[in-house]
Amino acid sequence: MRRKINLQLFGNVAPTTVTANDQIVTPLNTTLQNTTTADMSPTMKTFYDTSLLENAREAMVFTQLGEKQAMKGNKVEWRKFNTFEKAMTPLTEGINPTGQTFGMTSIEATTTQHGTYTAVTDRLEYESYDDVIYGATEEMGASAGETFDTLTRNILVAGNSVVYAPKIVGGVETPVSSRADLDATAILTPKLVAQIATWLKKNKAPKIGGYFVMVIHPSQAYDLRNSDEWKESHKYADVAPIFNGEIGTLHGIRFIESNNVKVTKVGSVATYQSLALGAKSFGVLDPAGEGMEMIVKDKSQIGGALNLFSTIGYKFCHGAKILYEERLLRVETGSYYSDVDDEN
Repeated sequence: MRRKINLQLFGNVAPTTVTANDQIVTPLNTTLQNTTTADMSPTMKTFYDTSLLENAREAMVFTQLGEKQAMKGNKVEWRKFNTFEKAMTPLTEGINPTGQTFGMTSIEATTTQHGTYTAVTDRLEYESYDDVIYGATEEMGASAGETFDTLTRNILVAGNSVVYAPKIVGGVETPVSSRADLDATAILTPKLVAQIATWLKKNKAPKIGGYFVMVIHPSQAYDLRNSDEWKESHKYADVAPIFNGEIGTLHGIRFIESNNVKVTKVGSVATYQSLALGAKSFGVLDPAGEGMEMIVKDKSQIGGALNLFSTIGYKFCHGAKILYEERLLRVETGSYYSDVDDEN
């Protein structure tokens, strides 16, 4: 016969509370002390690390599109050669032309460290019907991925290249020049998609696997999918997806759907900051030995004199940088759902 467990009995000091199965779960908020007890087995550590990475990877939509840069330390420098002008002026016999200056541009970025953990008491671990350590590991993995991807997103949406969707009322377009002027009629349309693709082409942005890529919010995806042009282009076999969250293609752009697209409220109107990009438009730092790490401390290691709790957490170093402003376009729109969506 099932019996209810009062999880409050297993807690200590309560910084936050969470309702679960009509009980109040109160996480520990205590000073943790390491002991010299041996660590968990290598097999279990590998299992938890794998679980973290698998769950984190699913949430890292923006990060998957960046150029990975291996590094040691907390600072990296990208270098790119400056381009040359065309040699359009005919040469004069016997006279050397004026040469062009050969230069290089340097772009620097540094990393920041992030992480969190939770504590699980010994009684909860022993008496719960579920594998609470594994469950906490899965949720920590999702948190790690969302945190990493949000940090990347916040750097990308700060770029200088932006276009605002026009308002469309009765088939008539009205240009928009700022986020404050967007409303629910300023939606993502096939025409705007074609203009975005044209902007990237004119800026000579290289493609990723033959396509540009655009990350859009589900509300923007709803608007786009309702268009006749989208429906027509997806009647037959579509291009096989290659990215997490990919939903289809239009005008040479692969679309990835993500709840992590930046949403900002302007008054009562939600506006969406999607991103369209070409290859190598931004870099993501990959510091040696400081990547995403799952840290599980067994109660015999961390739980004090009476082995009262285990801890589950993660940490990582993050860094990202826009490398080519002309290859990354922020596309701001409203949506049919502008009156109900919240900021993120």
